[in-house]
Amino acid sequence: MVKGYSKYSDLELFNTLKEPKHEAELAFSELYSRYNQRIYAYCLRVTGNPDEARDIFQDTFLKFYKSAKSDRQVTNVPGYLLTIARNLCLNFKRDRKETVSFEDFHLSASSDSSFERKEYLELIRMALELLDSDHREAFVLREYQGMSYAEMSVLTGVSVSALKNRVWRAKEKIKKILSRYVTEVSKL
Repeated sequence: MVKGYSKYSDLELFNTLKEPKHEAELAFSELYSRYNQRIYAYCLRVTGNPDEARDIFQDTFLKFYKSAKSDRQVTNVPGYLLTIARNLCLNFKRDRKETVSFEDFHLSASSDSSFERKEYLELIRMALELLDSDHREAFVLREYQGMSYAEMSVLTGVSVSALKNRVWRAKEKIKKILSRYVTEVSKL
């Protein structure tokens, strides 16, 4: 947090980005400190690759800073940042046309054993890889970004009912995939 700037709202800080360089840099630093972890986590979950996620993450904040210099009106700064990140991730996936591996996907699991937790995380990663991109994106936005369906709808341009369906189907597919392994482990 930037001393003195932490008391300002996101919108006040965004508007300060149009000010002279010193004030703009301080406002940007404050916004960056507020949202960098959330944006990087989203990029990482979508790309599955830390290097690619870092590139997209940096591009997101660069585009954000440049767009603030224009006369762009923004009412929801974190939503705007997530929209930029999402568009860059979609462009990346379109250009690469590869499946996403979630090797660095982080999920908290309730397990006493670190080995069991590691194994559980690996199963979740595998299950997410098997989802199509629409279901995976809806699941990540809802479960890991904590977005409401209304926010997701604005971000993706997909209806709330369709998003609810995608999240439900994603959960069902994950349960189905994981149930095979749970059954195998219980036989041991």
